[in-house]
Amino acid sequence: FDSLPPAHYKETMNTILVWMQQSETKLSVPQVAVAEYEIMEQRLRELKALQSSLQEQQKGLNYLSSTVEGLSRKAPAEVAQSYRAEVEVVLGRWKKLSALLAEHCQKLEERVTKLQRFQNDIKTLKKWMAEVDVFLKEEWPALGDSEALEKQLEQC
Repeated sequence: FDSLPPAHYKETMNTILVWMQQSETKLSVPQVAVAEYEIMEQRLRELKALQSSLQEQQKGLNYLSSTVEGLSRKAPAEVAQSYRAEVEVVLGRWKKLSALLAEHCQKLEERVTKLQRFQNDIKTLKKWMAEVDVFLKEEWPALGDSEALEKQLEQC
C-alpha cells in the first residue's frame, strides 16, 4: 500500500487534467481580428479569469508533485518511475498552457490598447473634420474686406 498514491492524488490528477483540457479548448478558439472594444475587453476578462483559475489549480499541481516525491522514496523503482512520468507529462502540458495563456493575454492587452488609441484618434479626427466643414461652409468675405480676408487666411 505504500507504493500506491492516496485517493486524493487520483482525484486531484483527474481535476487538473479536466481543467487543462477545458482551458486548452478555450485557448484554441481561433484568434480573430475584432474591431469592437467591448468584445476585446470581454475576451481579455475571460483570459484574466483563466489566469486566476490557473493560479488556483497550482496548489493541486504542487500536491501531485510532492506526493510523487513521497512515493518515490517508498515504492519500487518501476512504480515510482511510472508516477514520475505521469506527473512530468502533466507538468509539461501545464507549462505550455501557462505560456500560451500569458502570450494570449499580452497580445490582447496590446491590441486593446492600440484599438483604444485608434478610436481616440478617430474621435479627434472627426471633431477636426466637423470644424473644417463648418469653416468651409462659412460665407467668404467681400473682396474689399482685407481684415476679414486676413482673419480667414489665418484660420486656413
